[in-house]
Amino acid sequence: MSSAGDEEPPTTSVPIDNSTKQTVSKIPLLTVRAGPRDGDAWIARLKEELTSLIAYVNNNKKADNDWFVVEPNKMGTKWTGKCWSIVDHVKYEFSLEFELPVSYPVTPFEIVLPELDGKTVKMYRGGKICLSDHFKPLWAKNVPAFGIAHALALGLGPWLAAEVPHLIDTGMLKDHVNKK
Repeated sequence: MSSAGDEEPPTTSVPIDNSTKQTVSKIPLLTVRAGPRDGDAWIARLKEELTSLIAYVNNNKKADNDWFVVEPNKMGTKWTGKCWSIVDHVKYEFSLEFELPVSYPVTPFEIVLPELDGKTVKMYRGGKICLSDHFKPLWAKNVPAFGIAHALALGLGPWLAAEVPHLIDTGMLKDHVNKK
């Protein structure tokens, strides 16, 4: 398995700020190109996914930037958890879920925040966050190297950073406040 700790992040035409590049460079890249229907190859991919995700979580904790928890079902195809964003010393927490498609990793998965369904235009029906314009082209250029940790770092993290303050300003998140 490749460790991205001393490598440059993959290149893309989608602009990425330096902080994001630094974060992604610390997430191990994946090598196995296998999906949920690929038997033993999927088990190997899932092991890489978990290794990469654990490294990302550990890096976040070391940087005092812990912002999600997630766990898979037994087969590693359905994931559930929580994510949160802290704005003005107030914690906003949301349920998080995603299911890996059979064509994964070629096709990225859709990240779902069901509690926010219908609260922002940057979301599809069912609480699926919009990643079409920015993240999906980046994912396509980096198959099979990107995995779940990369999707959270480059997809969900920036989405929360942009959308949560907007949702607060428009009064859409009054019911999601948890004091830090």
